[in-house]
Amino acid sequence: MLQIARILKSNGTEGAVLIGLRDFPAGDIDTKEPVFIEFDGLPVPFFIESVQPRGTSKAIITLTDVSCLEDAEELVGRDIFLDGEWEDDEEEDFIGWKVFDRGKSLGEVVDIEPIPGNFCIIVGGDEIMIPLHEDFVVSLDEDKREMYLDLPEGLY
Repeated sequence: MLQIARILKSNGTEGAVLIGLRDFPAGDIDTKEPVFIEFDGLPVPFFIESVQPRGTSKAIITLTDVSCLEDAEELVGRDIFLDGEWEDDEEEDFIGWKVFDRGKSLGEVVDIEPIPGNFCIIVGGDEIMIPLHEDFVVSLDEDKREMYLDLPEGLY
């Protein structure tokens, strides 16, 4: 499963929600294919009825069977997934990048570990495995091929 967004808040009283997109343009969302939202650890399929982009990283969507504020509120904070995995060329784009944790150099990305639902990078000669979660990424400098992270204590 590939995480494409997180539901940020409800929007209006008829079940629409505001989503924050994760490196996935709103225009690429296929309304003919289901998206998945986890409930009790199981992916539940939903179809997107409409998509209204809001800037480059947000959109307002309506989902089938979500037709009131109460239903929308139950979805807030949940991630939205597509059935699929990172494409190989996307994974390999990070190989060779320099990784920093709060300014400290950890080394270069030497490999990728596409664990389902937990995309990880392998860094340096010590082969530190780091989950590449959006909450840990401070910034990416594509020109310099540098990744700036803020990792939890004890992760490596």
